[in-house]
Amino acid sequence: MKGSLIILAFFIAGALLGYSGITPEVLSSDTVSAYALYFLLFIVGVGIGFDTRCWRILREMHIKVLLVPVFIMLGTFAGALATAPFIPGHSIRDVLAVGAGFGYYSLSSIMISQMGDTVLGSIALLSNIIRELITLLAAPLLVRYFGKLGPLASGGATAMDTTLPIITRFSGERYGIIAVFSGMFLTVAVPFMVSAIMSW
Repeated sequence: MKGSLIILAFFIAGALLGYSGITPEVLSSDTVSAYALYFLLFIVGVGIGFDTRCWRILREMHIKVLLVPVFIMLGTFAGALATAPFIPGHSIRDVLAVGAGFGYYSLSSIMISQMGDTVLGSIALLSNIIRELITLLAAPLLVRYFGKLGPLASGGATAMDTTLPIITRFSGERYGIIAVFSGMFLTVAVPFMVSAIMSW
């Protein structure tokens, strides 16, 4: 939770600095944003490439484990569609793009901002940080009312890293293994899903 609050604090500080006009104009250029996005995608690829647990999990777990991230994606999109009527000024494409972050706030927000909508990128950042915070704070309740897969679904892409300890603690070690695979699957899916939805 501390890491999420630090990220949120940096976002607020950046927004305040940008609004004040103190920061150099070059930092708000599309070129800097594009290179930041490319670097982030490279780091994601390196991280997944180094982590061999994904392939080991696939060999050890039943084929049904593949359904976990697929249903998390479907549930996320269903939830996004359900909220669309209550969010004036944003299309169904917008809410689906925000949902397609699956909790991966840094990548999804930069991608959406880079594709021409900085306000929607900020919404993606905040909503996906809130998704992570809910998982960290409400994991015991999620397990109690939705079963041991509840925190995995809530954590989305973060289930492989930041929310993994809390998932393992309240859902158990076996579900921690599923969480790593599900988080990796969703992390890989984010750039493809966000790009596809934003190109509508």
